[in-house]
Amino acid sequence: MSGRDEDSGRQDEPAPEVDTSKPSIARVYDFMIGGTLNFPVDQQFGEMALRVAPDAKEVGVASRRFLRRAVRYMTAEVGIRQFLDLGSGLPTHGNVHQIAQEIDPAARVVYVDNDPMVLAHSRELLADDGTTAVIQADVRDPERILGHPTVGRLIDFTQPVGLLLLSILHHLHDDEGPGEVAATFREAIPPGSHMAVAHFFNPGEEHPQASEQAVNGERVFNEHLGTGRFRTREEILAFFGDLELVEPGIVPLSAWRPDPADPTELSLTLHTFAGGVARKP
Repeated sequence: MSGRDEDSGRQDEPAPEVDTSKPSIARVYDFMIGGTLNFPVDQQFGEMALRVAPDAKEVGVASRRFLRRAVRYMTAEVGIRQFLDLGSGLPTHGNVHQIAQEIDPAARVVYVDNDPMVLAHSRELLADDGTTAVIQADVRDPERILGHPTVGRLIDFTQPVGLLLLSILHHLHDDEGPGEVAATFREAIPPGSHMAVAHFFNPGEEHPQASEQAVNGERVFNEHLGTGRFRTREEILAFFGDLELVEPGIVPLSAWRPDPADPTELSLTLHTFAGGVARKP
């Protein structure tokens, strides 16, 4: 792949090494949505997760649909024209820039991920697109991301921003300060900005079967992947701080403003993945 100068979003760097000896969060998600950018070690973990939650692949599909609806809402109904996608994962059909640019071809997107395979494949996808870029960085270092020259070039923090924290905060342990991470990004965006969060969810007494599955899922994730925290509604709500939740609030992903063609019946596992969108007043 050819290099790219700083102004266009690519950089001349050697191809990153990809560790195929242990599962990768991004590649496991890719497996769950039927992608091809995964390896046997990722597939083995995915099959293990499916033994705990046989309908888990539905969660991957629901997550992509939530992404589409949230970005489309922010672009078409709110008028946001720039997005910061944290923990973006491997590129697949219906990426943020593709959804937003269907409405406005000038919409700008910066993808952020710390997985070298994500970086390589995303740069290939964005090779000729001057409105989008990908940077390799860790969401646990928000100041570095906010101060990155590519972010500064494409994201104008005096104008509303679409901040996407989808399937990333639940991979931060409590002692890694996910609340502080969310707060730093939340404080950096100006009024009128919107923030979307999708997160592993333990519904507790409101759905005991799903709660039991969430406990088992958290055990499997942490034993074999090293991360994966199923948080309560109150814990997820805290990530939004004083932002104003958009209706219908924090709900299973499939229940957030579904399209007419989207399935309306929720499987057991879909009750263990929730999200919402909020506006900074």
